Amino acid sequence: MSETVTKTLQATLATPTTGKEQRLQRLLDTYRTALHDAFDNRADTMSAVNDVVTPYDLPYQAKDALKSYVPKLRDTYNAEELDDEHPLRLVNRAATFDYSDEREHGFVWQAPQPGRGTNFWIPLRINPEQESLWFDLLSEDAKAGELRLQRHRTSWELHVTVEYEVEEPTESDDETYIGFDVGESALITGCALKRDVPRKPMLVSGSRARHLRKEMFTTLRRLQSRDAAEWRVDERFDHYQNALTDIVEKASREAVEYADSFENPVIVLEDLSYIRERLDYGKFMNRRLHAWAFARLQGRIEDKATEAGIRVEYVNAAYTSQTCHACGCLGRRSQQAEFVCPHDDCHVSEFQADINAAANIAGRANPWGESVPWKPERDDTPQDGSGSDTATVHRETSPRTGQMTLSAYSD
Repeated sequence: MSETVTKTLQATLATPTTGKEQRLQRLLDTYRTALHDAFDNRADTMSAVNDVVTPYDLPYQAKDALKSYVPKLRDTYNAEELDDEHPLRLVNRAATFDYSDEREHGFVWQAPQPGRGTNFWIPLRINPEQESLWFDLLSEDAKAGELRLQRHRTSWELHVTVEYEVEEPTESDDETYIGFDVGESALITGCALKRDVPRKPMLVSGSRARHLRKEMFTTLRRLQSRDAAEWRVDERFDHYQNALTDIVEKASREAVEYADSFENPVIVLEDLSYIRERLDYGKFMNRRLHAWAFARLQGRIEDKATEAGIRVEYVNAAYTSQTCHACGCLGRRSQQAEFVCPHDDCHVSEFQADINAAANIAGRANPWGESVPWKPERDDTPQDGSGSDTATVHRETSPRTGQMTLSAYSD
């Protein structure tokens, strides 16, 4: 059995020549003007959008994308105003790629332009982790969807949505749920849950990423205060972003390898859809936490899990770090790394806090406990996390201590 999976490929355009840079910028500016014009005119059908955007000097791939996208802005997204930094959207007929191993950058993209015979080729720096899917696009084993082109500080980034088939993960009554908690001190904490008991936890330290973010902030601020040349600021920024990306790739790979070491694994992640809105730890901590892309790390875990044939579930993130995984009581973190359960009858007194959170995350994938096997129609833990916060399962206490402190997993 196989299922169709959707994934987004990411590539950075090789530094374009001055002429190509100007044509790309003109295309993006024209698209944004047409988008705002159609939105301000309250065009809510494809025909109405077409009437607005037809006079604009845009390729048909961009106009068709606008005709599909604009009507959804108010009906689907309830948008009242538009961000000025919208990416350029293109329908899948703009997905024209080529490859040659004789080029410095093997993959190239034919950037669409208005008019006949005006398109041009531009090299792509792809994510090596996604190379096989780029080849699948060329061989048509994967089907292209929407493309998005965005201008950043020093580069152009292309996102391509693709659909492809993978072997459908088999469901078993004896699945192993593995929760992953993503944070700052411990970048990733994983914990498998078998019969409601935490098994063989794993931790990936966040110290390197934390150090890089702090160093990046300090370095860029110092360069800007000295009126350093823009190319030098951009060079340092790219250096740190590449280093952080490398950390994300290695940590997500380690997480999936850990999950794959268990029989019938199911990866469970927190729904972080609104994490930026929920976090409020003061200006300094917010800057640090928001700078670290929690969702980006989770996305790479999900990508690698999908390729490995491991199912991924999302659950409500509320109180996972404040609830005892064993008895369900609200506790406290006496120190950053320790969770203390106040329930006298609970076999857990002190527990490593991040492992406790990961165990809670794993437990929420099956809110009905072990009394019934997990079935899709019984699942009350949808992608948005609603409703799953009520799923606390009480269990009998054990005479054996369940303490786990940071020192036991410091390596």
